[in-house]
Amino acid sequence: MNSQLEYFKSQLKFGLDDFQLEACKYLEDGFGVLVAAPTGAGKTLVGEFAIHLAISRKQKVFYTTPIKALSNQKYQELGDRYGFDRVGLLTGDVNNNGDAEIVVMTTEILRNMIYENSESLINLGFVVLDEVHYLADRFRGPVWEEVILHLPKSTKLVSLSATVSNAEEFGGWLSEVRGPTKIVVSQNRPVPLNQHVLFGDKMLDLFEDSRKSTVVSRELVAKHLEKQRQPAIRSKSQSKFRGSSRNEPKIPKLGKSEVIAELRDNDLLPAIFFIFSRAACDAAVTAVREASLRLTSREEREQIRSIVHQETNELSEEDRQTLGYETWLRGLENGVAAHHAGLLPTFKQVVEKLFLQRLVKVVFATETLALGINMPARTVVLDRLDKFNGEGRVQITPGEYTQLTGRAGRRGIDTQGHSVIQWAGNLSPENVAALASKRSYPLISAFKPTYNMAVNLVNAFGRARAREVLETSFAQFQADRSVVHLAKGIRDKEISLSGYRESISCHLGDFNEYAAIRREITDLERDFSASRKGSREQYEERKIPTKHELDKRVSRLRQQLKEHPCHRCDERENHARWAERWWRLRRETDATIAQIESRTNVIAKNFDRLCDQLLDLEYLKLVNGELELTTHGEMLSQIYGDRDLVISEIVRRNVWTEVDAATLASLISTITFESRRDDDTISSRMPRGRFEDHFMAQVEIVRQIDRSSKRHQVRRPEQLDPSIAYGIHRWATGSKLDDVLFEIDMPVGDFIRVIKQIVDVLEQLTRLGDTRLAATAQHSIESVKRGIVAYAYYA
Repeated sequence: MNSQLEYFKSQLKFGLDDFQLEACKYLEDGFGVLVAAPTGAGKTLVGEFAIHLAISRKQKVFYTTPIKALSNQKYQELGDRYGFDRVGLLTGDVNNNGDAEIVVMTTEILRNMIYENSESLINLGFVVLDEVHYLADRFRGPVWEEVILHLPKSTKLVSLSATVSNAEEFGGWLSEVRGPTKIVVSQNRPVPLNQHVLFGDKMLDLFEDSRKSTVVSRELVAKHLEKQRQPAIRSKSQSKFRGSSRNEPKIPKLGKSEVIAELRDNDLLPAIFFIFSRAACDAAVTAVREASLRLTSREEREQIRSIVHQETNELSEEDRQTLGYETWLRGLENGVAAHHAGLLPTFKQVVEKLFLQRLVKVVFATETLALGINMPARTVVLDRLDKFNGEGRVQITPGEYTQLTGRAGRRGIDTQGHSVIQWAGNLSPENVAALASKRSYPLISAFKPTYNMAVNLVNAFGRARAREVLETSFAQFQADRSVVHLAKGIRDKEISLSGYRESISCHLGDFNEYAAIRREITDLERDFSASRKGSREQYEERKIPTKHELDKRVSRLRQQLKEHPCHRCDERENHARWAERWWRLRRETDATIAQIESRTNVIAKNFDRLCDQLLDLEYLKLVNGELELTTHGEMLSQIYGDRDLVISEIVRRNVWTEVDAATLASLISTITFESRRDDDTISSRMPRGRFEDHFMAQVEIVRQIDRSSKRHQVRRPEQLDPSIAYGIHRWATGSKLDDVLFEIDMPVGDFIRVIKQIVDVLEQLTRLGDTRLAATAQHSIESVKRGIVAYAYYA
């Protein structure tokens, strides 16, 4: 009888690559799989085979993605293939056909299902975890581990990852917690990548053989050295050459329209131009438009207008003016567009659609475009290799470089892809080559227990079993492996210490005792010298003796030194050198032991501290020696997000019970919003009415949680941010979008995302059992989900 794999292959228009075939065979044989392969290699086809297997076995299958845009995209693909009556979509915004055989969802939705013990988990054959390397994400990564740890053991996992350097480690952990899991790794890009640099106006290869070698191009090295020998140009006339400091050689850098013309002339379009700034993306589109660079034919422009009008026909004239619709459309007609989180979601979708249909030729994008959305190009251009991380400029990582350049090369269309780096004086050929040749990066767990996780684990398993579960997390798995390495280092150090002790041995007495006196004298003199450079407060805090006290203590110690038997030893200075080496190594060894102790059961210890804090705050209680949830704990178990305890305490203390719908939305904005810049243009005005009283009550609650967290040695809460509260209040009371965006100085895409975060909290409030607060929350949802927000909300 033919296998399901043979039947699946017969339905495809093309053959399977070796890694796809290997992974599918493992799935059919009953194993879970981890597939690590480059962007665009076709990992998702393995997930689609899992869907085929589930349907053939009359089982359900969940397909999870890290972001809603990917969920929407996958839902559309699977609906087109299997029929929308058999496919569901759950993203928090959308609850469509959730009982279907195939359900696409964000990972958070699946986590919530697990904790709620949803009936949807019955007969669940497979879960596809697309982009599972998100597990390393600082903010959202823990959700992936929760899902992996708590899914029914009968459910097989299909984990799809970018190429990571520790796939074997991650796969080993999956085998421990999920049962036998096969690891399939492919390093081969489906379309080879040629890597170039744009040195001024000249296109050079980065490597001697762009696709095979990792030896830096001799021509690039020669040009770079030539520029290094030239004195830095400081004249104002050269200020147009961006990307280098005053002390670096100035390398002429082409403007964006000139780069695009260069790509067009070298048949390197369509292209994605990655720029790590939204404003710079918009400015690049403007520059190309003003340069009258047109990349489209008359027929293509007509198609673009037709598609844009069809996709945006529900926008009102007022909204079009607010969004700069006509300017945006002119850019599209020229064949260029921006793509970043500040855009209206519908605008981003239109750009993606036009780019896939090869009507838009160039997209200027921030790095968010590299996160899995299906938008491959012939060429990827990198404006620079560093970006602002909120505190300063840092070089992008090899993993980020791989993600960005992974968009280059369209399978089935291009025989090769291209990446282009715009060269600047602060770059080094060797460093850039090292960045570009490292094609993978390690997957490091970001898992940490949260308050919500703690109460849900206690409720589901009890404290003891919950600790056992947490000790099986990938974070602890990695910590344990590092402990093994550190422990080996300790054994090596102990052998060295033993040898040092023999060299220290003195026939006249205890040389360690003698060496300790010498060290104390040295330390006292050093600390006193350093203290003279510090403040009086530092001096007193460190309890450093006065000059008179120091002289007395040093004099006494020197006398002890002279009277010590070892002082008369002929080998005294030789012994002292070995004693100093012994002391330094002993300190290193003790520090390593402290590291081991800090990593042993670190996740469970953190969980214990959270539980102790929740006991103090009466979210948990002890019943016959076992932890149980109080009514407050039951409420906390239904609140998800970074500020779960803050929201729970605010609700518990009835801070929001008396407020109106608009004030509730604005108060929640102070919890969900966080300014990412120091910007005096953001409004500091407070909404009218009793907002300020309730806001100060929230601030006091955060202070109390902060004191409690400090006492229990757990992560302390972030401070509240009222920057946009006035704007949110205006929006909720009916003000025009244009006025609100001007008030808070925020792009429309960011504003919609902010509203979604507020609505996410409001929807949780409707389910907490407080009927009065639930009614206000529902009214608040209706007041903010209006106009263009309602139009864009489900995009």
